[in-house]
Amino acid sequence: MKIFSQIIKITLLLLIVFPLIISCNQKKDKPNKEKEYSEQKENLNDSIYGYHKDSVQCIKETIKQNESLSDILAPYRISYKTIHEIAIASKAVFDVKKLATKKQYEIICSNDSVPQAKCFIYHPNQVDYIVYKFDDSITVSKRNFEVSRITKTTSGKITSSLYQTLIDNGNSPKLAIELSEIYAWQIDFFGIQKGDNYKIIFEELFVNNKFIGVGEIKAAYFDHMGSGYYAFLHNQDSITEYFDETGNSLRKAFLKAPLSYRRISSKFSHNRLHPILKRRMPHLGVDYAAAQGTPVYSIGDGKVIKAKYAGAAGNYVKIKHNSVYTTGYLHLWKFANGIRYGSSVKQGQLIGYVGSTGRSTGPHLDFRIWKNGQAIDPLSLKPPSAKPIDEEYKLTYFKKMKVYKNELSKIDISSI
Repeated sequence: MKIFSQIIKITLLLLIVFPLIISCNQKKDKPNKEKEYSEQKENLNDSIYGYHKDSVQCIKETIKQNESLSDILAPYRISYKTIHEIAIASKAVFDVKKLATKKQYEIICSNDSVPQAKCFIYHPNQVDYIVYKFDDSITVSKRNFEVSRITKTTSGKITSSLYQTLIDNGNSPKLAIELSEIYAWQIDFFGIQKGDNYKIIFEELFVNNKFIGVGEIKAAYFDHMGSGYYAFLHNQDSITEYFDETGNSLRKAFLKAPLSYRRISSKFSHNRLHPILKRRMPHLGVDYAAAQGTPVYSIGDGKVIKAKYAGAAGNYVKIKHNSVYTTGYLHLWKFANGIRYGSSVKQGQLIGYVGSTGRSTGPHLDFRIWKNGQAIDPLSLKPPSAKPIDEEYKLTYFKKMKVYKNELSKIDISSI
């Protein structure tokens, strides 16, 4: 009986003690997991482009004028053979010949007395960066920082200029350019009047908590000389553009080309070999080869600001379409009837005929486009559709538009 009683006591003791042992072991495991996570986090913070901070040094610089990848890496004990291999490996990702002056870069080097480069990081803009690793095998990859978007609102009453009013209200002047492009077909921003006012809902972009610029304008209202103009951003058929409160596009389409042509004989270039002068110089337009006398049409509504013989350009018509876009038509044989300085033209209106006047080797049209005063490649221009909201998108559009319109109505016009 005594033996049976002792067995029962030992069993009860084990039942009490065993769970406590398990509990103690579980409590010991938890701090270890937290410690492991903490160490991983610490290691991540101690890393720079995959290298431990204590084992390397990071040199930050900017690209100097005419500086090449060889100029940058050779002083850090990288052979010209390796640099050539890096350039070849990079072609599919980024052409090293396009390293731009004043852009930032970093070199990860060994901590030796005479440091040797392990990695080169180039920043073409504030979001993207190219990582070249060559300490073992050569790898090139394009990466980007995470961009944070914060929705902001602003407003203002113009006293001198839109540009100055935005700055006075603490906003980026880039908003002035964005607004001029949104309302290019409704408002002549060279004719902004004192007392005109605006309201804007837009995004500000941040990388690592640092402001890097203005994002999309989601909605806007502009009062010009007593007339109000709404603009709401919407994506339709994979094209993002602005529409008014009735669902009509704020923009008008351009014709794809100003004539019927046989071929493109010369494209837009900053370094073309001139066929007559035999030296390299910019060609800021597209040459359309066509027969003498082929009709040339205006690609959009506008006003003629030049129609005359202009030396190397020959007979030349220049049309201002709005405060953003201007087009030029060079080497014309002759002008169409009624085309003179100050005359208004409609999209598709005949303005002249293909010729070979001025400095030219044969009949063609040299066609040019300027956006905000800067020449752009006509073939790269993606004209808006100019069609209203499609039936299938109307429900979504008007629902979103009403929300933004209500938000705009709540914004007070600030006056500095």
